[in-house]
Amino acid sequence: MPSIPSAPPPAGPASSRPAWQDALLNRRMLICIFTGFSSGLPLYLLLNLVPAWLKTEGLSLKAIGAFALIQFPYTWKFVWAPLLDRFGILPWLGRRRSWMLVSQLGLVAAIAWLGQLSPTENLMLVVALTAVLAFLSATQDIALDAFRREILPDIELGLGNAIHVNAYRIAGLVPGSLALILADRLPWGEVFVITALFMLPGVAMTLLAKEPAIAAGAPRTLRDAVVEPFREFFGRHGLRSALLVLAFLFLYKLGDSLCTALATPFYLDMGFTKTEIGLIAKNAGLWPSVIGGILGGIWMLKLGINRALWLFGVVQVASILGFVWMAWLGTAPSDAARLSALAIVISAEAAGVGLGTTAFVAYMARTTHPAYTATQLALFTSLMAVPRTFINASAGWLVERMGWYDFFWLCFFLAVPGMLLLIKVAPWNGEAKAIAAAPERA
Repeated sequence: MPSIPSAPPPAGPASSRPAWQDALLNRRMLICIFTGFSSGLPLYLLLNLVPAWLKTEGLSLKAIGAFALIQFPYTWKFVWAPLLDRFGILPWLGRRRSWMLVSQLGLVAAIAWLGQLSPTENLMLVVALTAVLAFLSATQDIALDAFRREILPDIELGLGNAIHVNAYRIAGLVPGSLALILADRLPWGEVFVITALFMLPGVAMTLLAKEPAIAAGAPRTLRDAVVEPFREFFGRHGLRSALLVLAFLFLYKLGDSLCTALATPFYLDMGFTKTEIGLIAKNAGLWPSVIGGILGGIWMLKLGINRALWLFGVVQVASILGFVWMAWLGTAPSDAARLSALAIVISAEAAGVGLGTTAFVAYMARTTHPAYTATQLALFTSLMAVPRTFINASAGWLVERMGWYDFFWLCFFLAVPGMLLLIKVAPWNGEAKAIAAAPERA
């Protein structure tokens, strides 16, 4: 079977292209496209398609908001991540790819089955199946994050993660745009089956890619896989600095995550149809996100991760104000004005979030130790997911009591503490020191 090489290409004649072109046009970036798409599709299904499905089936905003709790596996995946660092379940594929394949095939089945159920008649089964879907998605993320980190040299972390994040967001077009448009024309069961089939490119990538060489060095015992990642992290940083890093990972995207927790119900409450949301809200956000993310990754080759966190974070926080404006605007005097406002807000939000997430994911990857990639990245991304899972579960309750306008102002102010922590965890002029302190990789 042909393979997609995941190791750097052999040395050859010096390229006449700029360094950023050499970094952009290599096979590792192609793999990052597939890792991002496979990772993003099930999450956006839970964030966008499931809430729209539940709302059209008659569930309340409070109940839809509470559904965010079924995403708890994203916040606890570091608990079983050591198993992925220690064991491989399909030896012929290797540690990383075996977990990737099993979780991906499980996701195809779970997504297809979910659409065959009725939220009103089979509510407990729907809750259970969405929880299973979240568990499989989180497990896939553990393996994909480790796999991606192990194929990317440090210099390509910014660009590789920018491409991953962009593919991640492009995947959101399937459940957040295409599926919504299809839902106006097809039964929900067929919509979910079609959505499930979009997981198959990720399955193909898993079968064709090579296992990273560094992934062969598994921890010798399960105890090593469980205990050493945490001991190494706290030992390397010291207790106080390590806690500041963990607080930053929790807070950096708190306001943005809460702001978009009920985005689709918000658009529906503003009077937009599912087709308008599919065509305008999602597509207006796609190209600013893709262009901004790619440019952000290229800029990071020169800016470094620290300065990117500052600059991109400011854009991310400012984009929340667009939702404040739309909630204040309410019903515009004409359909054209309403649609224009929607396009502007979503474009700004997509650009800000795409930039912020690109720098944030690169920061997490730089902080991991090569011997414990899966477990440490799972810990970091779990903290990143806490706001989306537990705090976002209160979003519906907050909106019903505060209204959309005050709710979005609250999101804006919740975004500030994460930015302030950059002074300690990623100083503007601290890039060289951060690179020197990063664990060495084989």
